[in-house]
Amino acid sequence: MSKKEEVLRKPDWLKIKLNTNESYTGLKKLMREKNLHTVCEEARCPNIHECWGARRTATFMILGDTCTRACRFCAVKTGLPTELDWAEPERVADSVELMNLKHVVVTAVARDDLKDGGAAVFAETVRAIRRKNPFTSIEVLPSDMGGKEENLRILMDAKPDILNHNIETVRSLTPRVRARAQYDRSLEFLRRAKEMEPSIPTKSSLMVGLGETKEEIIQVMDDLRANHVNIMTIGQYLQPTKAHLKVQKYYSPEEFNELREIAMSKGFNHCEAGPLVRSSYHADEQVNAAAKHKQMLGEQSQSAQEA
Repeated sequence: MSKKEEVLRKPDWLKIKLNTNESYTGLKKLMREKNLHTVCEEARCPNIHECWGARRTATFMILGDTCTRACRFCAVKTGLPTELDWAEPERVADSVELMNLKHVVVTAVARDDLKDGGAAVFAETVRAIRRKNPFTSIEVLPSDMGGKEENLRILMDAKPDILNHNIETVRSLTPRVRARAQYDRSLEFLRRAKEMEPSIPTKSSLMVGLGETKEEIIQVMDDLRANHVNIMTIGQYLQPTKAHLKVQKYYSPEEFNELREIAMSKGFNHCEAGPLVRSSYHADEQVNAAAKHKQMLGEQSQSAQEA
């Protein structure tokens, strides 16, 4: 074995503790009965046993299980999607109710074959969940939906509690890592969401370990803050199959702690950073942090007016 292969062997801190209790197996059965997809399964999330075992949150993947893009980091299958399933929003809402979730994340495959990028189904899913689960907070994680402002407006009009859109990687690596996506278009998408609904927190996620430099990571933080992003997550890229991009570096827990401290010093309301952190990891805690920050700003504004 070469020295490079030895260095890139998975470190101990990436070992995952499996949890196949009744809560986990029951949730898996429910997903199949409702004919639903989750990014937890499709993207091979390393935290699925923790999140599903505790039933603290779940990430539903709507608009089918076939993506029109072929990003070189993602395990979701690529191809020509089937027709739209307009009954899907109600099934998702029913499942959220059965699971008694306090927080739900709704993401989707990229649907570049649709004029609205799937925005209408996205928005109806948010409304369906809210009708049946009025006390459940809802986070949406869409693609850039073609970068069209009218598509984003359809989604923002549904008033999700958090708008999440992932930057994924640094500017220099974007053409190699992300299919059809553009670094600046993602930033514009996040900025427009905040302009449309200033009270809705925005969020983005960054993978590390693909060959980026520390300076480039910090630049991503600055770019996100310049576009008023409130929440950031940073996690280790893990190669899902041999056909995907190889890991160039495994960051240590200490390095992630440092990145989190830097992010918080930049003004993010909350930053989750760690080897197994994914965009939806501890999402319920992130929405609570955003709510507390919003309350604090309101109290400060009121105090200023009274003064």
